[in-house]
Amino acid sequence: MDNSEPKPPILPEALGEDEKRRPMPADEPGSALVSEDLIDMMQRTVARLQADGTSRGDLKILSRTLRELRYAFKVFQPYRRRRKATIFGSARTPPDHPAYIQAAELGRRIAEHGWMVITGAGGGIMEAGHLGAGKEMSMGLNIMLPFEQSANPFINGDPKLVTLKYFFTRKLMFIKECSGVVCCPGGFGTLDETLEILTLLQTGKQTLLPLVLLDTAGGEYWKHVEGFFKTELLAQRLISEEDLHLYKTTDSIDVAIQELLSFYRVYHSMRYVNDLLVLRISTALSPERIDHLNTEFADILVSGCIEQRDALPEESTEPELAELPRIVLHFNRRNLGRLRQLIDAINAVAVV
Repeated sequence: MDNSEPKPPILPEALGEDEKRRPMPADEPGSALVSEDLIDMMQRTVARLQADGTSRGDLKILSRTLRELRYAFKVFQPYRRRRKATIFGSARTPPDHPAYIQAAELGRRIAEHGWMVITGAGGGIMEAGHLGAGKEMSMGLNIMLPFEQSANPFINGDPKLVTLKYFFTRKLMFIKECSGVVCCPGGFGTLDETLEILTLLQTGKQTLLPLVLLDTAGGEYWKHVEGFFKTELLAQRLISEEDLHLYKTTDSIDVAIQELLSFYRVYHSMRYVNDLLVLRISTALSPERIDHLNTEFADILVSGCIEQRDALPEESTEPELAELPRIVLHFNRRNLGRLRQLIDAINAVAVV
C-alpha cells in the first residue's frame, strides 16, 4: 500500500490534526504512559487471558478484533490530517432515487473542499457517496455479511478499503476517523449508526463534531425522527433541550455542507489537559468576546472562567498546532449540548 499523503495537497479547510503526534484520544486527560508502556500492558493482558483459561470462542473474538483494528489503523494512518465526512445511509437505495442522487452530489461537493468521504463501501447511499467523491477521495469500511453487502465498484480493490467482520469495530472506525457525519435515509443499520453517534456526542465519549440528518428535498424521514425526539424523549425529560443542538436536520445539501465547514471556521480541535478543556482556534477572540462567552456559558464551568491562552506545556507533542490560540475552561463534562453551543458562539464572531 502506498503510505504517501494523498494528492492533491490538502486544502487549508480540510487540514485537521496530526493524530500520530497526539498522545491520547482528545476526549481523555493526559497520561504519563508512552507507547512502549501501552504495548507492554497489552502483552501482559494477553498472558493473563491464558492464565484465566479464556475460552477459545472469546479468544477468537479478541484476536479478530485486534487484527481488524490494527489493519484499519494502518490504512487510515496516511490520511489522518485530512478531514473526512462519514456518510451513512441505506444499501438498498437505487441509483434513480432522489436520495442516491443527493448523496452523490454531497460526495462531490465535500470533495471539492478537500474533504475525503468515508462510507460503508456497499451499494445504495454508500455507493453514491463514493461515486460523487471519486476514487481518490473515497475510503471504505465494508462489513462481512452472508447477504446483501459487497464493496461497490468505486472502492472495490482500492487500498483505502477495509473489510471488517464486526459491526462494533466498523462503527469505531467510522466515527474515530472523521471530522463530520451526514446521515441519509436508511434502515435499521442507519438508525443504529445515527443513534450511536448521538449517544457518543451526548455523553462526551466522542469529540464534538458536526452531525447532519439529511432528508431529500421536501422529504420527512429525519423530520419524523426528530419529531419523535421532541414529542417523546424531550417531553418525557429523557433528553435535555440542549441535546437538540448536537445535530442539524435539513433537506438542503447547501446547508449540510455549510454545517460541516462552518464548524471548523474558527474552532480547530480540542484536548483535555488534566482538568482543563482546551479548544484550539484559528483566530484569536477579542477580550469583549471572551467576556461575553463567560457571561453566556458560566453554567458549564466547574470553577474559574473561560480564558484565552497560548498553547499549554502539555501540548508540546503537537508542534503543528503550537501557534494556534486556545480557549481554556474547566468544563463540567456533562452539558455537551451547551459545549456545542459554545463552539458555535466561537465560530460566529472572531476578532483578531
